[in-house]
Amino acid sequence: MNASPAATQSESRRVTVALGDRSYDILIGEDLIGRAGRLIKPVLAGNRVIVVTDESVAKLHLDKLTGSLTEAGLDHSAIILPPGEGTKSFDHYAGLMNELLARGLERKTTILAFGGGVIGDLAGFAAATALRGIPFVQIPTTLLAQVDSSVGGKTAINVPAGKNLVGAFYQPRMVLADTRILDSLPRRELLAGYAEVVKYGALGDLEFFEWLEKHGSALIGGDHAARAEAVARSCAAKAAIVAQDEREGGLRALLNLGHTFGHALESRLGYGPDLLHGEAVAMGMAMAFSLSVRMGLCSGQDAERLRRHMAAVGLRLKPTEIAGVGWDTDDLVKRMFKDKKVEAGRITFILARGLGDAFITADVGESDLRATLDEALAD
Repeated sequence: MNASPAATQSESRRVTVALGDRSYDILIGEDLIGRAGRLIKPVLAGNRVIVVTDESVAKLHLDKLTGSLTEAGLDHSAIILPPGEGTKSFDHYAGLMNELLARGLERKTTILAFGGGVIGDLAGFAAATALRGIPFVQIPTTLLAQVDSSVGGKTAINVPAGKNLVGAFYQPRMVLADTRILDSLPRRELLAGYAEVVKYGALGDLEFFEWLEKHGSALIGGDHAARAEAVARSCAAKAAIVAQDEREGGLRALLNLGHTFGHALESRLGYGPDLLHGEAVAMGMAMAFSLSVRMGLCSGQDAERLRRHMAAVGLRLKPTEIAGVGWDTDDLVKRMFKDKKVEAGRITFILARGLGDAFITADVGESDLRATLDEALAD
């Protein structure tokens, strides 16, 4: 298994997700979109590509991508969807599938997901289910998607009962993480993605967390070398875990640090724009460490160190910072019991013995959970 970032002759970095005959590379570097056609061509099953993107990404970057596809001699077209978490729905999934089939989709046609996590999840699920599975490639355009959702093969849509409850494990043929494209992101989107970067340090790599303490602000501020390093190290961490546990039978659940709390917060807000996924994860990690302290598992100093770093770069850590929302502990507990990771009526949590030392447990008393939520929701 090669799960460490490696430089290529073109000065991009390469991380391999080692899954036998389904292994694939993540290429990380600047200006990869302009070379995307020739980079992805060797892994395609045929010559036809259908790009799935959203209106925001299309306006800024689609011409450059399609120009590279033309230069590579690929037959291509694009489907442009509305931006936002609301697009990860049954309605938009049905509309996308109907449009793909109307265009004469074939089993060697490749779907190219060009966008953030919403587009990657939706397009990947469409690829997994169209004609019982066709090839797809990920070109993530947000920091969150580059370090997390584009890697590992989780594809899904949201339903009223909860986030990502309908989906499939389906791996891409390649991932291109163009770090230059991150320059076009609003600061809030960068911060949301950065929460997922912090997650990798907090769950299993104290050295990486210490590196982020030194370089995180520069990364957010536009330092391209810091961004490339963070994306490469995050992808390497995820690739190593996915190679050992592709379908989340055990180890991979560590990647859900902060997510059990975070998904409940997102659900309460209807997955709307008031709380981005990465923002919810940051709040969820703060709560997971607080719960760990309350249970005597983790030092208060480590929990405070995590909160201090996330706050220092500009992440909100308390749900009460979101104006106009009525929060209720009972409501959030009910939502947490609808999480995918509930087994035999017990919620699975990712807790921590310290920074860089997370573990999986269902042994959490409801009184500790409620006290942690009460504290987080206090003004």
